[in-house]
Amino acid sequence: MTRRFGPAVTPGGTLFRLWAPKAEVIGLEVDGADAGPMTRTADGWHRLQHPAGPGSRYRFVLPDGLKVPDPASRFQPEGVHGPSEVVAPLPPPATAWCGRPWEEVVLYELHVGTFTPEGTFRAAMGRLPHLADLGVTAIEIMPVAAFPGDRNWGYDGVLPFAPAASYGRPEDLRALVDAAHDLGIAVLLDVVYNHFGPEGNYLPLYAPLFNEAHETPWGAAVNFDAEGRDEVRAFAVENALFWLEDYGFDGLRLDAVHEIRDDSPNHILAEIAAAAARLPATRPLHLIVENEDNEPAWLRRDYRAQWNDDLHHGLHVAVTGEDEGYYSDYAGRSDRLARALAEGFAFQGETMPYRGSARGAPCRDLSPTAFVAFLQNHDQVGNRAFGDRIAHGADPAAVRAATAAFLLCPQIPMLFQGEEWGTSAPFQFFCDLGDDLKDAVRDGRRAEFRRFSAFADPERRAAIPDPTARETFLASKLDWAELQRPPHAETLAWYRGILAARRERVVPLLQDMGAGDGEVTESGAVAVTWPSGQSRLSLLLNLSAQDRPHPAAPAGDVLWSEGPGWSEGRLGPWTALWNIARA
Repeated sequence: MTRRFGPAVTPGGTLFRLWAPKAEVIGLEVDGADAGPMTRTADGWHRLQHPAGPGSRYRFVLPDGLKVPDPASRFQPEGVHGPSEVVAPLPPPATAWCGRPWEEVVLYELHVGTFTPEGTFRAAMGRLPHLADLGVTAIEIMPVAAFPGDRNWGYDGVLPFAPAASYGRPEDLRALVDAAHDLGIAVLLDVVYNHFGPEGNYLPLYAPLFNEAHETPWGAAVNFDAEGRDEVRAFAVENALFWLEDYGFDGLRLDAVHEIRDDSPNHILAEIAAAAARLPATRPLHLIVENEDNEPAWLRRDYRAQWNDDLHHGLHVAVTGEDEGYYSDYAGRSDRLARALAEGFAFQGETMPYRGSARGAPCRDLSPTAFVAFLQNHDQVGNRAFGDRIAHGADPAAVRAATAAFLLCPQIPMLFQGEEWGTSAPFQFFCDLGDDLKDAVRDGRRAEFRRFSAFADPERRAAIPDPTARETFLASKLDWAELQRPPHAETLAWYRGILAARRERVVPLLQDMGAGDGEVTESGAVAVTWPSGQSRLSLLLNLSAQDRPHPAAPAGDVLWSEGPGWSEGRLGPWTALWNIARA
Protein backbone atom coordinates (compact mmCIF):
# COMPACT_ATOMS: atom_id res chain seq x y z
CA MET A 1 0.00 0.00 0.00
CA THR A 2 1.34 3.43 -0.95
CA ARG A 3 1.74 5.58 2.13
CA ARG A 4 0.00 8.95 1.92
CA PHE A 5 0.18 10.25 5.48
CA GLY A 6 3.21 11.46 7.37
CA PRO A 7 6.67 12.51 6.18
CA ALA A 8 8.35 10.45 3.45
CA VAL A 9 12.13 10.27 3.76
CA THR A 10 13.61 10.54 0.26
CA PRO A 11 17.17 10.53 -1.15
CA GLY A 12 17.00 14.32 -1.32
CA GLY A 13 15.55 14.95 2.11
CA THR A 14 11.94 14.64 3.24
CA LEU A 15 8.60 15.13 1.53
CA PHE A 16 6.25 16.78 4.04
CA ARG A 17 2.52 16.39 3.42
CA LEU A 18 -0.69 17.27 5.19
CA TRP A 19 -4.34 16.78 4.26
CA ALA A 20 -5.94 20.09 5.27
CA PRO A 21 -8.93 20.78 2.99
CA LYS A 22 -10.24 23.57 5.25
CA ALA A 23 -7.07 25.65 4.75
CA GLU A 24 -5.96 27.43 1.59
CA VAL A 25 -2.42 27.96 2.85
CA ILE A 26 -0.34 25.81 5.22
CA GLY A 27 3.14 26.82 6.27
CA LEU A 28 6.00 24.54 7.31
CA GLU A 29 8.53 25.11 10.08
CA VAL A 30 11.63 22.88 10.19
CA ASP A 31 14.02 22.96 13.14
CA GLY A 32 12.56 26.28 14.21
CA ALA A 33 13.03 27.97 10.83
CA ASP A 34 10.35 29.04 8.37
CA ALA A 35 10.43 26.69 5.37
CA GLY A 36 7.78 28.59 3.44
CA PRO A 37 4.26 27.77 2.32
CA MET A 38 3.41 24.30 1.10
CA THR A 39 1.89 23.60 -2.32
CA ARG A 40 -1.85 22.95 -2.19
CA THR A 41 -3.68 20.67 -4.61
CA ALA A 42 -7.38 20.67 -5.47
CA ASP A 43 -8.10 17.70 -3.20
CA GLY A 44 -6.90 19.52 -0.10
CA TRP A 45 -3.41 18.07 0.18
CA HIS A 46 -0.44 20.33 1.00
CA ARG A 47 3.08 19.14 0.12
CA LEU A 48 6.64 20.43 0.28
CA GLN A 49 9.98 18.74 -0.44
CA HIS A 50 12.71 19.88 1.98
CA PRO A 51 16.37 18.83 2.49
CA ALA A 52 15.73 17.99 6.16
CA GLY A 53 16.39 14.38 7.16
CA PRO A 54 15.78 12.02 10.10
CA GLY A 55 16.08 13.77 13.43
CA SER A 56 14.73 17.08 12.17
CA ARG A 57 11.75 18.51 13.99
CA TYR A 58 8.92 20.19 12.16
CA ARG A 59 5.50 21.74 12.60
CA PHE A 60 2.75 22.89 10.29
CA VAL A 61 1.63 26.51 10.52
CA LEU A 62 -2.10 27.16 10.14
CA PRO A 63 -3.46 30.38 8.54
CA ASP A 64 -4.00 31.97 11.96
CA GLY A 65 -0.37 31.32 12.92
CA LEU A 66 -1.04 28.34 15.19
CA LYS A 67 1.77 25.77 14.95
CA VAL A 68 0.58 22.15 15.10
CA PRO A 69 2.17 18.69 14.95
CA ASP A 70 1.74 16.29 12.08
CA PRO A 71 -1.37 14.12 12.70
CA ALA A 72 0.62 11.24 11.18
CA SER A 73 3.78 12.06 13.14
CA ARG A 74 6.04 9.08 13.74
CA PHE A 75 7.38 10.53 17.01
CA GLN A 76 6.68 13.44 19.38
CA PRO A 77 9.79 13.92 21.55
CA GLU A 78 8.32 16.99 23.28
CA GLY A 79 4.76 15.71 23.68
CA VAL A 80 1.59 16.07 21.66
CA HIS A 81 1.74 19.88 21.57
CA GLY A 82 5.36 20.02 20.41
CA PRO A 83 7.04 19.55 17.04
CA SER A 84 7.07 16.23 15.23
CA GLU A 85 10.31 14.39 14.45
CA VAL A 86 11.28 12.92 11.11
CA VAL A 87 12.03 9.24 11.79
CA ALA A 88 14.09 7.05 9.48
CA PRO A 89 12.28 3.94 8.21
CA LEU A 90 12.71 1.08 10.66
CA PRO A 91 14.96 -1.73 9.34
CA PRO A 92 13.58 -5.22 8.73
CA PRO A 93 13.88 -7.64 11.68
CA ALA A 94 17.21 -9.41 12.07
CA THR A 95 15.66 -12.87 12.46
CA ALA A 96 12.81 -14.63 10.70
CA TRP A 97 9.51 -14.94 12.56
CA CYS A 98 6.70 -17.18 11.36
CA GLY A 99 4.12 -16.17 13.94
CA ARG A 100 1.82 -18.18 16.20
CA PRO A 101 -1.29 -20.12 15.15
CA TRP A 102 -4.30 -18.69 16.96
CA GLU A 103 -5.18 -21.89 18.80
CA GLU A 104 -1.76 -21.79 20.52
CA VAL A 105 -2.30 -18.30 21.89
CA VAL A 106 -2.35 -17.51 25.60
CA LEU A 107 -2.77 -13.73 25.75
CA TYR A 108 -1.30 -11.42 28.38
CA GLU A 109 -2.59 -7.85 28.47
CA LEU A 110 -0.10 -5.27 29.69
CA HIS A 111 0.18 -1.52 30.10
CA VAL A 112 3.70 -0.34 29.31
CA GLY A 113 3.74 2.47 31.88
CA THR A 114 2.80 0.28 34.86
CA PHE A 115 4.18 -3.11 33.79
CA THR A 116 7.61 -2.23 35.17
CA PRO A 117 8.93 0.40 37.62
CA GLU A 118 10.61 2.21 34.71
CA GLY A 119 7.49 2.09 32.55
CA THR A 120 9.32 1.88 29.21
CA PHE A 121 9.47 -0.35 26.16
CA ARG A 122 13.05 -1.33 26.99
CA ALA A 123 12.18 -2.22 30.57
CA ALA A 124 9.28 -4.37 29.38
CA MET A 125 11.76 -6.33 27.23
CA GLY A 126 13.53 -7.45 30.39
CA ARG A 127 10.36 -9.13 31.68
CA LEU A 128 9.60 -11.12 28.53
CA PRO A 129 11.50 -14.24 29.73
CA HIS A 130 9.16 -14.34 32.73
CA LEU A 131 6.17 -14.44 30.37
CA ALA A 132 7.71 -17.11 28.17
CA ASP A 133 8.42 -19.24 31.24
CA LEU A 134 4.87 -18.69 32.45
CA GLY A 135 3.43 -20.13 29.24
CA VAL A 136 2.30 -16.89 27.60
CA THR A 137 2.49 -17.06 23.81
CA ALA A 138 1.19 -13.58 22.92
CA ILE A 139 1.13 -10.20 24.60
CA GLU A 140 -1.55 -7.59 23.99
CA ILE A 141 -0.19 -4.11 24.60
CA MET A 142 -2.62 -1.38 25.64
CA PRO A 143 -2.60 1.63 23.27
CA VAL A 144 0.73 3.40 22.86
CA ALA A 145 -0.36 6.21 20.49
CA ALA A 146 0.91 9.58 21.74
CA PHE A 147 -1.33 11.04 24.44
CA PRO A 148 -1.26 14.28 26.48
CA GLY A 149 1.04 14.30 29.51
CA ASP A 150 3.30 11.45 30.56
CA ARG A 151 0.77 8.90 31.87
CA ASN A 152 -2.46 7.55 30.45
CA TRP A 153 -4.27 4.27 29.87
CA GLY A 154 -3.74 5.05 26.18
CA TYR A 155 -7.34 5.67 25.16
CA ASP A 156 -6.79 9.45 25.07
CA GLY A 157 -4.38 9.12 22.15
CA VAL A 158 -4.38 11.91 19.56
CA LEU A 159 -1.45 11.07 17.27
CA PRO A 160 -2.08 7.45 16.30
CA PHE A 161 1.18 6.82 14.40
CA ALA A 162 3.51 8.05 17.15
CA PRO A 163 4.50 5.82 20.10
CA ALA A 164 4.19 7.77 23.37
CA ALA A 165 7.50 9.45 24.17
CA SER A 166 7.24 8.61 27.87
CA TYR A 167 7.61 4.93 26.91
CA GLY A 168 10.60 5.40 24.62
CA ARG A 169 11.46 5.97 20.99
CA PRO A 170 10.11 4.12 17.93
CA GLU A 171 13.26 2.02 17.81
CA ASP A 172 12.60 0.92 21.39
CA LEU A 173 9.10 -0.29 20.56
CA ARG A 174 10.41 -2.15 17.54
CA ALA A 175 13.08 -3.73 19.75
CA LEU A 176 10.37 -4.89 22.16
CA VAL A 177 8.45 -6.58 19.35
CA ASP A 178 11.61 -8.25 18.01
CA ALA A 179 12.63 -9.45 21.47
CA ALA A 180 9.21 -11.00 22.01
CA HIS A 181 9.45 -12.80 18.67
CA ASP A 182 12.89 -14.15 19.60
CA LEU A 183 11.21 -15.83 22.61
CA GLY A 184 8.33 -17.22 20.54
CA ILE A 185 5.85 -14.60 21.77
CA ALA A 186 3.49 -12.91 19.32
CA VAL A 187 2.62 -9.25 19.91
CA LEU A 188 -0.78 -7.59 19.45
CA LEU A 189 -1.46 -3.87 19.82
CA ASP A 190 -4.63 -2.22 21.09
CA VAL A 191 -5.73 0.51 18.65
CA VAL A 192 -8.50 3.09 18.92
CA TYR A 193 -10.54 4.19 15.91
CA ASN A 194 -13.75 5.24 17.68
CA HIS A 195 -12.56 8.59 19.09
CA PHE A 196 -9.64 10.91 19.73
CA GLY A 197 -8.59 12.17 23.15
CA PRO A 198 -9.83 15.50 24.57
CA GLU A 199 -6.47 17.31 24.46
CA GLY A 200 -3.92 17.74 21.67
CA ASN A 201 -6.12 16.83 18.70
CA TYR A 202 -5.67 19.65 16.17
CA LEU A 203 -7.05 17.80 13.15
CA PRO A 204 -10.59 19.27 13.30
CA LEU A 205 -9.11 22.76 12.79
CA TYR A 206 -8.23 21.96 9.19
CA ALA A 207 -9.95 18.68 8.22
CA PRO A 208 -13.46 17.16 8.60
CA LEU A 209 -12.43 14.58 11.19
CA PHE A 210 -15.80 14.33 12.93
CA ASN A 211 -19.38 13.78 11.78
CA GLU A 212 -21.82 15.62 14.05
CA ALA A 213 -24.70 13.45 12.78
CA HIS A 214 -23.43 10.59 14.95
CA GLU A 215 -22.94 10.78 18.72
CA THR A 216 -20.61 8.66 20.84
CA PRO A 217 -19.77 8.73 24.58
CA TRP A 218 -16.87 11.03 23.64
CA GLY A 219 -18.84 13.42 21.43
CA ALA A 220 -19.23 13.50 17.65
CA ALA A 221 -18.18 10.31 15.88
CA VAL A 222 -15.10 9.94 13.72
CA ASN A 223 -16.18 10.76 10.18
CA PHE A 224 -16.20 7.47 8.32
CA ASP A 225 -19.37 8.10 6.32
CA ALA A 226 -19.93 11.77 5.42
CA GLU A 227 -18.35 14.31 3.08
CA GLY A 228 -14.58 14.12 3.34
CA ARG A 229 -14.73 10.58 4.70
CA ASP A 230 -12.43 8.97 2.12
CA GLU A 231 -9.26 10.47 3.58
CA VAL A 232 -10.41 9.83 7.15
CA ARG A 233 -11.01 6.18 6.25
CA ALA A 234 -7.64 5.98 4.51
CA PHE A 235 -5.99 7.47 7.63
CA ALA A 236 -7.40 4.66 9.81
CA VAL A 237 -6.59 1.88 7.33
CA GLU A 238 -3.05 3.14 6.82
CA ASN A 239 -2.55 3.35 10.57
CA ALA A 240 -3.58 -0.29 11.04
CA LEU A 241 -1.21 -1.44 8.30
CA PHE A 242 1.57 0.77 9.66
CA TRP A 243 1.66 -1.12 12.97
CA LEU A 244 1.53 -4.51 11.23
CA GLU A 245 4.16 -3.71 8.60
CA ASP A 246 6.62 -1.24 10.11
CA TYR A 247 6.69 -2.62 13.66
CA GLY A 248 5.92 -6.26 12.90
CA PHE A 249 2.94 -6.58 15.22
CA ASP A 250 1.14 -9.90 14.81
CA GLY A 251 -2.31 -8.44 15.24
CA LEU A 252 -4.49 -5.66 16.53
CA ARG A 253 -7.23 -5.41 19.12
CA LEU A 254 -9.75 -2.80 17.99
CA ASP A 255 -11.24 -0.93 20.91
CA ALA A 256 -15.04 -0.63 21.36
CA VAL A 257 -15.99 -1.13 17.73
CA HIS A 258 -19.67 -0.75 18.65
CA GLU A 259 -18.89 2.96 19.00
CA ILE A 260 -17.54 3.25 15.45
CA ARG A 261 -20.34 4.90 13.47
CA ASP A 262 -20.32 4.04 9.77
CA ASP A 263 -23.42 3.83 7.58
CA SER A 264 -21.48 3.47 4.33
CA PRO A 265 -21.88 0.28 2.21
CA ASN A 266 -18.36 -0.91 3.07
CA HIS A 267 -17.94 -0.56 6.83
CA ILE A 268 -14.52 0.70 7.93
CA LEU A 269 -14.05 -2.50 9.96
CA ALA A 270 -14.39 -4.54 6.78
CA GLU A 271 -12.02 -2.23 4.93
CA ILE A 272 -9.34 -2.54 7.62
CA ALA A 273 -9.64 -6.33 7.66
CA ALA A 274 -9.51 -6.56 3.85
CA ALA A 275 -6.39 -4.38 3.73
CA ALA A 276 -4.66 -6.52 6.35
CA ALA A 277 -5.59 -9.68 4.43
CA ARG A 278 -3.76 -8.33 1.37
CA LEU A 279 -0.45 -8.07 3.22
CA PRO A 280 2.20 -10.68 2.34
CA ALA A 281 1.40 -13.93 4.18
CA THR A 282 4.66 -14.18 6.13
CA ARG A 283 2.93 -14.98 9.43
CA PRO A 284 -0.60 -15.36 10.80
CA LEU A 285 -2.22 -12.00 11.59
CA HIS A 286 -4.81 -11.85 14.33
CA LEU A 287 -7.40 -9.06 14.34
CA ILE A 288 -9.67 -9.09 17.38
CA VAL A 289 -12.39 -6.75 18.59
CA GLU A 290 -14.11 -5.45 21.66
CA ASN A 291 -17.80 -5.27 20.75
CA GLU A 292 -20.53 -4.64 23.30
CA ASP A 293 -23.16 -5.44 20.65
CA ASN A 294 -21.99 -9.08 20.29
CA GLU A 295 -22.16 -9.21 16.49
CA PRO A 296 -20.99 -12.67 15.33
CA ALA A 297 -21.00 -11.62 11.66
CA TRP A 298 -17.64 -9.89 12.15
CA LEU A 299 -16.19 -13.11 13.57
CA ARG A 300 -17.42 -15.23 10.68
CA ARG A 301 -15.91 -13.01 8.04
CA ASP A 302 -13.20 -10.56 9.02
CA TYR A 303 -12.01 -10.90 12.62
CA ARG A 304 -10.34 -13.70 14.52
CA ALA A 305 -12.01 -13.26 17.89
CA GLN A 306 -13.83 -10.99 20.34
CA TRP A 307 -13.30 -10.29 24.02
CA ASN A 308 -15.98 -12.31 25.81
CA ASP A 309 -17.45 -9.97 28.41
CA ASP A 310 -20.41 -12.32 28.95
CA LEU A 311 -18.13 -15.04 30.30
CA HIS A 312 -16.28 -12.57 32.51
CA HIS A 313 -19.53 -11.24 33.99
CA GLY A 314 -20.88 -14.72 34.70
CA LEU A 315 -17.71 -15.80 36.47
CA HIS A 316 -17.34 -12.51 38.34
CA VAL A 317 -20.80 -12.46 39.89
CA ALA A 318 -20.50 -16.12 40.92
CA VAL A 319 -17.19 -15.45 42.68
CA THR A 320 -17.96 -12.06 44.23
CA GLY A 321 -21.74 -11.97 44.67
CA GLU A 322 -21.84 -8.49 43.13
CA ASP A 323 -25.12 -7.75 41.38
CA GLU A 324 -25.29 -4.03 40.56
CA GLY A 325 -25.03 -2.39 37.15
CA TYR A 326 -24.61 -4.78 34.25
CA TYR A 327 -23.78 -7.56 36.70
CA SER A 328 -27.49 -7.68 37.60
CA ASP A 329 -28.22 -9.57 34.37
CA TYR A 330 -25.83 -12.39 35.34
CA ALA A 331 -26.41 -12.72 39.09
CA GLY A 332 -28.15 -15.98 39.90
CA ARG A 333 -28.14 -16.95 36.22
CA SER A 334 -25.92 -20.00 35.98
CA ASP A 335 -27.63 -20.77 32.67
CA ARG A 336 -26.02 -17.67 31.18
CA LEU A 337 -22.63 -18.71 32.51
CA ALA A 338 -23.09 -22.18 31.00
CA ARG A 339 -24.03 -20.68 27.64
CA ALA A 340 -21.09 -18.26 27.67
CA LEU A 341 -18.69 -21.13 28.35
CA ALA A 342 -20.26 -23.45 25.78
CA GLU A 343 -21.12 -21.09 22.92
CA GLY A 344 -19.47 -17.71 23.54
CA PHE A 345 -22.27 -15.18 23.90
CA ALA A 346 -24.74 -15.47 26.77
CA PHE A 347 -27.11 -13.09 24.98
CA GLN A 348 -27.84 -14.19 21.42
CA GLY A 349 -30.72 -11.93 20.47
CA GLU A 350 -32.58 -11.88 23.77
CA THR A 351 -33.39 -8.64 25.56
CA MET A 352 -30.72 -7.65 28.05
CA PRO A 353 -32.62 -5.94 30.88
CA TYR A 354 -29.77 -3.66 31.91
CA ARG A 355 -29.56 -2.06 28.48
CA GLY A 356 -33.27 -2.41 27.75
CA SER A 357 -32.84 -3.83 24.28
CA ALA A 358 -31.92 -7.01 22.43
CA ARG A 359 -28.25 -7.91 22.36
CA GLY A 360 -26.24 -10.31 20.25
CA ALA A 361 -27.17 -13.00 17.74
CA PRO A 362 -26.80 -16.79 17.49
CA CYS A 363 -23.16 -17.89 17.42
CA ARG A 364 -23.12 -21.69 17.87
CA ASP A 365 -21.56 -22.10 14.44
CA LEU A 366 -18.38 -20.33 15.57
CA SER A 367 -15.31 -22.05 16.90
CA PRO A 368 -14.72 -21.58 20.64
CA THR A 369 -11.47 -19.85 19.66
CA ALA A 370 -13.53 -16.97 18.26
CA PHE A 371 -13.82 -15.76 21.87
CA VAL A 372 -11.22 -14.43 24.32
CA ALA A 373 -11.88 -15.52 27.91
CA PHE A 374 -10.65 -13.69 31.01
CA LEU A 375 -11.37 -12.99 34.65
CA GLN A 376 -9.50 -9.68 34.69
CA ASN A 377 -8.58 -7.01 32.14
CA HIS A 378 -7.86 -3.29 32.20
CA ASP A 379 -11.56 -2.39 31.94
CA GLN A 380 -12.95 -4.82 34.51
CA VAL A 381 -10.27 -3.90 37.05
CA GLY A 382 -9.58 -0.27 36.20
CA ASN A 383 -13.21 0.78 35.98
CA ARG A 384 -13.79 -0.24 39.58
CA ALA A 385 -13.71 2.73 41.95
CA PHE A 386 -10.43 1.71 43.58
CA GLY A 387 -9.02 -0.45 40.77
CA ASP A 388 -9.01 -3.47 43.06
CA ARG A 389 -8.29 -6.92 41.64
CA ILE A 390 -10.79 -9.73 42.11
CA ALA A 391 -8.28 -11.53 44.32
CA HIS A 392 -8.14 -8.57 46.71
CA GLY A 393 -11.57 -9.29 48.16
CA ALA A 394 -12.96 -12.63 47.00
CA ASP A 395 -12.44 -16.08 48.53
CA PRO A 396 -9.12 -17.40 47.14
CA ALA A 397 -10.69 -20.81 46.52
CA ALA A 398 -13.45 -19.16 44.47
CA VAL A 399 -10.98 -17.17 42.39
CA ARG A 400 -8.88 -20.29 41.78
CA ALA A 401 -11.89 -22.30 40.59
CA ALA A 402 -13.07 -19.55 38.22
CA THR A 403 -9.54 -19.14 36.91
CA ALA A 404 -9.25 -22.88 36.25
CA ALA A 405 -12.53 -22.63 34.34
CA PHE A 406 -11.40 -19.96 31.89
CA LEU A 407 -7.76 -21.01 31.53
CA LEU A 408 -8.64 -24.52 30.35
CA CYS A 409 -11.72 -23.43 28.43
CA PRO A 410 -11.32 -23.89 24.63
CA GLN A 411 -11.75 -20.15 24.22
CA ILE A 412 -8.49 -18.19 23.99
CA PRO A 413 -7.45 -17.27 27.56
CA MET A 414 -6.13 -13.85 28.54
CA LEU A 415 -4.36 -12.78 31.71
CA PHE A 416 -4.01 -9.21 32.93
CA GLN A 417 -0.57 -8.09 34.07
CA GLY A 418 0.38 -9.36 37.52
CA GLU A 419 -2.60 -11.69 37.74
CA GLU A 420 -0.28 -14.67 37.54
CA TRP A 421 1.23 -14.00 40.95
CA GLY A 422 -1.76 -12.36 42.62
CA THR A 423 -0.22 -8.90 42.58
CA SER A 424 -1.12 -6.59 45.43
CA ALA A 425 -1.09 -3.61 43.04
CA PRO A 426 -4.45 -2.24 41.92
CA PHE A 427 -4.95 -0.95 38.39
CA GLN A 428 -6.57 2.43 38.78
CA PHE A 429 -7.83 4.93 36.25
CA PHE A 430 -5.20 7.62 35.63
CA CYS A 431 -4.40 10.36 33.14
CA ASP A 432 -2.32 13.54 32.85
CA LEU A 433 -4.54 16.05 31.07
CA GLY A 434 -4.08 19.81 31.19
CA ASP A 435 -5.20 21.96 34.12
CA ASP A 436 -8.37 23.05 32.30
CA LEU A 437 -9.57 19.43 32.15
CA LYS A 438 -8.41 18.02 35.49
CA ASP A 439 -11.39 19.11 37.58
CA ALA A 440 -13.87 17.75 35.03
CA VAL A 441 -12.07 14.41 34.85
CA ARG A 442 -11.81 14.06 38.64
CA ASP A 443 -15.42 15.07 39.27
CA GLY A 444 -16.74 13.01 36.38
CA ARG A 445 -14.91 9.92 37.53
CA ARG A 446 -16.42 10.13 41.02
CA ALA A 447 -19.88 10.98 39.70
CA GLU A 448 -19.89 7.74 37.68
CA PHE A 449 -20.21 5.76 40.90
CA ARG A 450 -23.12 7.71 42.37
CA ARG A 451 -25.61 5.06 41.24
CA PHE A 452 -23.88 2.29 43.20
CA SER A 453 -25.03 1.76 46.77
CA ALA A 454 -21.49 1.66 48.16
CA PHE A 455 -20.91 5.20 46.88
CA ALA A 456 -24.24 6.87 47.61
CA ASP A 457 -22.49 8.85 50.36
CA PRO A 458 -20.59 11.88 48.92
CA GLU A 459 -17.78 11.36 51.43
CA ARG A 460 -17.29 7.82 50.18
CA ARG A 461 -17.15 9.06 46.59
CA ALA A 462 -14.59 11.67 47.58
CA ALA A 463 -12.29 8.83 48.68
CA ILE A 464 -12.09 7.48 45.11
CA PRO A 465 -8.51 8.07 43.91
CA ASP A 466 -7.93 11.24 41.92
CA PRO A 467 -7.18 10.02 38.35
CA THR A 468 -5.09 13.13 37.63
CA ALA A 469 -2.76 12.61 40.62
CA ARG A 470 0.62 11.07 39.89
CA GLU A 471 0.24 8.91 43.02
CA THR A 472 -2.72 7.12 41.42
CA PHE A 473 -0.52 6.10 38.51
CA LEU A 474 2.39 5.05 40.72
CA ALA A 475 0.11 2.89 42.90
CA SER A 476 -0.78 0.87 39.80
CA LYS A 477 2.80 -0.18 39.01
CA LEU A 478 3.60 -3.85 39.50
CA ASP A 479 5.95 -4.82 42.31
CA TRP A 480 8.10 -7.57 40.80
CA ALA A 481 9.79 -8.29 44.13
CA GLU A 482 6.55 -9.99 45.19
CA LEU A 483 7.38 -12.98 42.98
CA GLN A 484 9.93 -14.15 45.53
CA ARG A 485 7.55 -13.99 48.49
CA PRO A 486 4.64 -16.17 49.63
CA PRO A 487 1.90 -16.49 48.66
CA HIS A 488 2.85 -14.94 45.32
CA ALA A 489 5.50 -17.52 44.45
CA GLU A 490 3.03 -20.35 45.04
CA THR A 491 0.39 -18.61 42.93
CA LEU A 492 2.86 -18.21 40.08
CA ALA A 493 3.76 -21.90 40.22
CA TRP A 494 0.05 -22.78 40.01
CA TYR A 495 -0.41 -20.63 36.88
CA ARG A 496 2.63 -22.23 35.25
CA GLY A 497 1.24 -25.67 35.95
CA ILE A 498 -2.24 -25.07 34.62
CA LEU A 499 -0.96 -23.32 31.48
CA ALA A 500 1.32 -26.31 30.85
CA ALA A 501 -1.74 -28.56 31.10
CA ARG A 502 -3.55 -26.38 28.58
CA ARG A 503 -0.60 -26.47 26.18
CA GLU A 504 -0.18 -30.22 26.40
CA ARG A 505 -3.78 -31.45 26.58
CA VAL A 506 -6.23 -28.77 25.37
CA VAL A 507 -4.45 -27.03 22.49
CA PRO A 508 -4.16 -30.25 20.40
CA LEU A 509 -7.97 -30.53 20.48
CA LEU A 510 -8.78 -27.00 19.36
CA GLN A 511 -8.52 -27.25 15.59
CA ASP A 512 -11.38 -29.77 15.45
CA MET A 513 -13.42 -28.42 18.33
CA GLY A 514 -16.95 -27.16 17.90
CA ALA A 515 -19.29 -25.27 20.18
CA GLY A 516 -20.10 -26.99 23.44
CA ASP A 517 -23.31 -28.13 25.07
CA GLY A 518 -23.87 -26.43 28.39
CA GLU A 519 -26.43 -27.02 31.09
CA VAL A 520 -27.15 -26.33 34.72
CA THR A 521 -27.63 -29.57 36.60
CA GLU A 522 -30.51 -30.15 39.02
CA SER A 523 -28.16 -29.37 41.87
CA GLY A 524 -27.08 -26.06 40.33
CA ALA A 525 -23.65 -27.01 39.00
CA VAL A 526 -22.61 -25.99 35.48
CA ALA A 527 -21.75 -28.84 33.11
CA VAL A 528 -20.29 -28.25 29.64
CA THR A 529 -19.01 -30.70 27.03
CA TRP A 530 -17.15 -29.79 23.84
CA PRO A 531 -16.69 -32.29 20.96
CA SER A 532 -13.35 -32.57 19.17
CA GLY A 533 -12.94 -35.41 16.67
CA GLN A 534 -12.98 -38.63 18.67
CA SER A 535 -12.56 -36.83 21.98
CA ARG A 536 -14.70 -34.82 24.35
CA LEU A 537 -13.54 -32.11 26.72
CA SER A 538 -15.83 -31.64 29.72
CA LEU A 539 -16.13 -29.30 32.67
CA LEU A 540 -18.05 -29.66 35.92
CA LEU A 541 -18.12 -26.34 37.71
CA ASN A 542 -19.45 -25.57 41.17
CA LEU A 543 -18.97 -21.88 41.88
CA SER A 544 -20.58 -21.89 45.31
CA ALA A 545 -19.49 -22.37 48.90
CA GLN A 546 -21.65 -25.53 49.29
CA ASP A 547 -21.07 -28.97 47.84
CA ARG A 548 -23.64 -30.21 45.36
CA PRO A 549 -24.99 -33.68 44.61
CA HIS A 550 -23.75 -35.13 41.33
CA PRO A 551 -24.37 -38.88 41.25
CA ALA A 552 -22.47 -39.82 38.09
CA ALA A 553 -18.70 -39.93 38.14
CA PRO A 554 -17.19 -37.70 35.42
CA ALA A 555 -16.19 -39.75 32.37
CA GLY A 556 -12.65 -39.99 31.03
CA ASP A 557 -9.26 -38.97 32.32
CA VAL A 558 -8.90 -36.08 34.72
CA LEU A 559 -7.22 -33.13 33.03
CA TRP A 560 -7.37 -30.82 36.06
CA SER A 561 -9.21 -30.87 39.36
CA GLU A 562 -9.40 -27.58 41.21
CA GLY A 563 -10.96 -27.51 44.66
CA PRO A 564 -12.27 -30.61 46.49
CA GLY A 565 -13.40 -32.16 43.21
CA TRP A 566 -15.95 -35.00 42.91
CA SER A 567 -16.27 -37.77 45.46
CA GLU A 568 -19.03 -40.23 46.40
CA GLY A 569 -21.71 -38.47 44.40
CA ARG A 570 -20.86 -34.96 45.57
CA LEU A 571 -19.18 -32.06 43.79
CA GLY A 572 -17.20 -30.05 46.32
CA PRO A 573 -17.49 -26.30 46.86
CA TRP A 574 -15.49 -24.05 44.53
CA THR A 575 -14.66 -26.94 42.22
CA ALA A 576 -13.63 -26.89 38.57
CA LEU A 577 -13.22 -30.45 37.31
CA TRP A 578 -11.92 -30.95 33.78
CA ASN A 579 -11.93 -34.33 31.99
CA ILE A 580 -11.02 -35.63 28.54
CA ALA A 581 -12.80 -38.73 27.25
CA ARG A 582 -13.05 -40.67 24.01
CA ALA A 583 -16.30 -39.92 22.21
